[in-house]
Amino acid sequence: MTQTSFSDPAVMAELLAKMLWEIKAVHFNAAEPYKLASGMRSPVYIDCRKLLSYPRVRSAVMDFAVATLLRNAGFEQFDCIAGGETAGIPFAALLADRLALPMIYVRKQPKGHGRNAQIEGHMPDGARVLVIEDLTTAGGSMFTFIDAVRAAGGVVDHGIALFFYGIFPQAHQRFENGNVKLHYIATWRNVLAVARDQKLFDDKTLSEVESFLDAPLQWSGRNGGVSTLG
Repeated sequence: MTQTSFSDPAVMAELLAKMLWEIKAVHFNAAEPYKLASGMRSPVYIDCRKLLSYPRVRSAVMDFAVATLLRNAGFEQFDCIAGGETAGIPFAALLADRLALPMIYVRKQPKGHGRNAQIEGHMPDGARVLVIEDLTTAGGSMFTFIDAVRAAGGVVDHGIALFFYGIFPQAHQRFENGNVKLHYIATWRNVLAVARDQKLFDDKTLSEVESFLDAPLQWSGRNGGVSTLG
């Protein structure tokens, strides 16, 4: 059920960053950058799905998500929680349970047979739906789910990502243009701050990561990746 104790946003961000390092869900490697699906080269990588494998961690993260939503959106703003395929689905179930709300999930595209459904579960027309994903980079995938919910008669004014890259200006513009308030707990800046504080890497690696966060597309272009996002 709903937790109504509130933590400071900065404390929650720092704790989530520490959790991600502890369970090895985040990685820095400036010498051999990761290739992302977009074609970008990046010295950072994250897998938020690992949060699900650690019960104490995932419980704390759901506490943080509830506190973030109650503080920034309100107590009676949602009728339903929607998880995006696939990583958003388990987190939607956990959050819906905490908030005592119904849950649905949204496919990336209609299933192609049977009822050809894109949304699974019961969503009344006009329902106020919160869309959740484990993370969002520039918002593109979240809007795939938001648009599907809206097309099916739902109202989406809010979305939540447990982790937000927070480094692409077009992400903020996308949510503003789409009339959606994005809520999140932590960003790469928080992860970098913990890495620095705990001296997890040498100064050169930390400097390269900061350079990437300051100008990700330029860093990608210098390291063999794309320098523009499609």
